[in-house]
Amino acid sequence: MNSLLVNSNLKYRKLYIPGSKSESNRLLILKSLYKELSIINISDCDDTNFLENGLQGSSSFIDIGHAGTAMRFLTSLFSIQAKSPKTLTGSSRMKQRPIKILVDALRNLGAEITYLEKDGFPPLLIKPSILVGGNINIDSSVSSQYISSLLLIAPKIKGGLKINLNGKETSLPYIKMTINLLEQIGVTVIYNKNSIEVKELKETIPKEISVESDWSSASYFYSIVAMAPIGFKICLNSFKKDSIQGDSRVKDFFQIFGIQTTFLNDSIIIEKVAEAKKSISLDLSSNPDLAQTICVTCLCLKVSCNLIGLHTLKIKETDRLNALKNELGKFGLDVKITSDSIKFNSDVDLIPNVEIETYDDHRMAMAFACLSVKTNIKILNSQVVSKSYRSFWSDLSKIGIVSK
Repeated sequence: MNSLLVNSNLKYRKLYIPGSKSESNRLLILKSLYKELSIINISDCDDTNFLENGLQGSSSFIDIGHAGTAMRFLTSLFSIQAKSPKTLTGSSRMKQRPIKILVDALRNLGAEITYLEKDGFPPLLIKPSILVGGNINIDSSVSSQYISSLLLIAPKIKGGLKINLNGKETSLPYIKMTINLLEQIGVTVIYNKNSIEVKELKETIPKEISVESDWSSASYFYSIVAMAPIGFKICLNSFKKDSIQGDSRVKDFFQIFGIQTTFLNDSIIIEKVAEAKKSISLDLSSNPDLAQTICVTCLCLKVSCNLIGLHTLKIKETDRLNALKNELGKFGLDVKITSDSIKFNSDVDLIPNVEIETYDDHRMAMAFACLSVKTNIKILNSQVVSKSYRSFWSDLSKIGIVSK
């Protein structure tokens, strides 16, 4: 358990946010395929470490824990690169997260993949195979990671690959991030509304790519500043105005909470310049990882909240919609959820010392920890933050939020 207490005064600090997990994980797969690539400022989070271990280890049995990105990316990579059979497994929650759409697509390309327990779910046995390019169809409404996983190996498939997208794309910025990184190493990608075509690339020139800091991690400091008095600000390194990360939209969303973002050379200053508006209504289909942060900020500032486009939250580390309903309800909120939305009128006073269950979900821990600006809060299983942001508690202490 970790009980968070805020000092009497928040401190202005310049913080260095770790490299983006999403960029790091994509680049690690590309580096495995193209040895000429080098990466700097790589994320040090658990998910990236699990992926690195899976890539570097010689074992035929690979356990990636809770790391969903690693499960999906390694499934495709081993299908094209493994020289001996690989068993890919994870935590009990990972075994409940569907992977059938990706496996079906890979099988259509020639992959030999067997379910070892329940059909459609990990663990998987992946045998060496030769993938043949061409056209495949995939349901693009469930998870962008299935598509990114295929895109990352596509340049190594003989003849390249064309992916026809059926359904509304979810988390589209993550697909665009993958395409951008492919193009940076010299891959030709043709992206139309309903298809993505990737040309074969046999080799690439030596290239160094620097990973931008993680905007999803920055969102918690946007929340903290929003809960602070007008005039409070924090400086965060190192962020780009032309970021390829979809969650950079946090800077736009948090204007509703009175937050101004100023870009410097390689950093941003986030400052509370006005009071929050009375209500917020957003479609987060492209930014579902911001949902918990926005909900908790609304709770604190008594902002009525209506978020849609959240259908992917049910297959994350936990069922995030039900988790939010449960934990927000501890403060007296009447929370309404559907399969893809959450709605509540935030008109309650914060209750001190509420115990927040994290459900093995890093974002539940970090989002609710921000409430310590206004009240004492207890976060159960607080170490879960290492999944994406290992130095989170340390960085909070630097701005005056201490834990014991």
